[in-house]
Amino acid sequence: MKKVILVIFLVLFILGVLGGAAYAVYYNYFKPNESMAAAFETEGLNLVIGGDVILSKNRPRVIDGEILLPFDTIKEYIDPFIHWDNETKKVTITTKDRLIRMKTNELEAMVNNKPVNLNIPAVEDNGAVFVPIEFLGDFYNIDVSYIEENNVIVIDYKNRIVQTAEPISADAVIRKGPSIKYPVIQRFDMDESTKGSVLRVFEEYEKWYKVRTEKGAVGYIEKKHVVVKWITINNILPEREEKKDSWQPEKGKINLVWEMMYGRRPDLDKIGKIEGLDVISPTWFQLMNDRGELINRADMVYVEWAHNNGYQVWALFSNDFQDIDSTSRFLNNSDARDNAMRQLLIYASLYNLDGINIDFENIYKEDKDALTQFVRELTPLLKEQGLIVSIDVTIPDGSDTWSKCYDRKALGEIVDYVMLMTYDQHWATSPVAGSVAQITWVEKNLVKVLDMVPREKLLLGLPFYTRLWEETTVLGLKKVTNPKVLSMDAARKLVNDNNVEIMWDEKSGQFYAEYKNDGKTYKVWLEDENSINLKSSLVLKYKLAGACAWRRGDESPVIWEVLNKNLKLARNYSEWMESNTGTTYVYNK
Repeated sequence: MKKVILVIFLVLFILGVLGGAAYAVYYNYFKPNESMAAAFETEGLNLVIGGDVILSKNRPRVIDGEILLPFDTIKEYIDPFIHWDNETKKVTITTKDRLIRMKTNELEAMVNNKPVNLNIPAVEDNGAVFVPIEFLGDFYNIDVSYIEENNVIVIDYKNRIVQTAEPISADAVIRKGPSIKYPVIQRFDMDESTKGSVLRVFEEYEKWYKVRTEKGAVGYIEKKHVVVKWITINNILPEREEKKDSWQPEKGKINLVWEMMYGRRPDLDKIGKIEGLDVISPTWFQLMNDRGELINRADMVYVEWAHNNGYQVWALFSNDFQDIDSTSRFLNNSDARDNAMRQLLIYASLYNLDGINIDFENIYKEDKDALTQFVRELTPLLKEQGLIVSIDVTIPDGSDTWSKCYDRKALGEIVDYVMLMTYDQHWATSPVAGSVAQITWVEKNLVKVLDMVPREKLLLGLPFYTRLWEETTVLGLKKVTNPKVLSMDAARKLVNDNNVEIMWDEKSGQFYAEYKNDGKTYKVWLEDENSINLKSSLVLKYKLAGACAWRRGDESPVIWEVLNKNLKLARNYSEWMESNTGTTYVYNK
């Protein structure tokens, strides 16, 4: 009998232990957390962008009903390209078709150089800049609202399809995290106050949705307690003039040539009609000083001649290559940039130009972002006037001031076209003699840039010139002195006059000549119809936008026949290969 009682006692004890354990398991793992928590962890004004609560050092502000966001918050979460000029105390915002400037404490903004009144200005307080975000709503395509009940600013992007959820159960709650163990921030008792609530869905998990309530609180709700659907949010935006796509030639690829004009106008009667040429870019505008004043060499007679021949005129605008410090001061001052931009816009209208070609070279690597900012500001103003915008860049991986000073990817996203200056492989002060642009070097660097710039925006640079290299031997070491730039015809005449043996150099894709005179060795890699034929074929091979050549006047007349054939008549690279395979290169005196 005692044994039976003992067994019963042990069974009851074990059952009690198991029951307690089961309750503990239930409590720890299955019992929902019923405690309530505040929607936001910090007191004061909060900010929600989409489905994210934004926590930053500087909090947004609401002053007289107007919402201001910290500059750093806008830059991190809305617009990475917003710009602050501490010297002029100006905030700059750029879109594809607008340039907006706001100076702190001034109730007037400039939008594409036109004054617009503000309800509240941008302000600077203890080193932090605050920007009136509602004014920028249409430019950023965002909807900004302040929900006073929760003291929260909510920002959403306009005109998009979003997913919404509607609670259908009295057990529906929104929690701090995607688990029943997180505290509750809102309940839905399905009474009059919560029935018909609409939640915005931002993320989906196995059993949960990340949602935002109509009052701006962000949390998580179980899928089983809601029904979801997709809706389109249509916010009416201000009407804007439809922007045209980048200009393209009627036929084939773009064929552009630069015209070097630092003095008198060339004799236009001697140039004649150039078959297949689309664009001429004369070197007309140059930065004079760090205040943004420009040198103007534009010529209306030249523009009329170009237009009468069917050419577009994309005037070149350059910095002073010899004054890197002045360029730096200019790029880093918004007032100076504004001054230059105003002049360019006036000149473009006055001379009936079709485009502006930006050619800034010899720039501090530290000013790379400043150059990009200038192009980002200038482009929408030029586009508003219907102008094509292009920029010249060198090959990557060169010197800090001539190569690493370009953000090629960013520039390619801003402008219509990028001109890749695939020449000066061996530059004027090169310590060794060599080709201006051997084909293997050109193609290698073109491939690099195609990782940064879309092929449909890229023009390949072609040299119409070459260099004559003079080598002397001093103490057994070769030294290059007095390199001379020669046009194609001048180089051809030089080798013919000296009765020099010409040989085809497969690596450079050029004819090479070498001769001796007065104990000196002279070397030249010729640019002619053969080398230009090879290099321009890369436009077809890589499906580029076209080619750009430096400079008109240095070429032999036959070059235009080659470019017209490759850029206008050839349909693709396969066609070019078919007509050039097995070519025997013969030097034509």
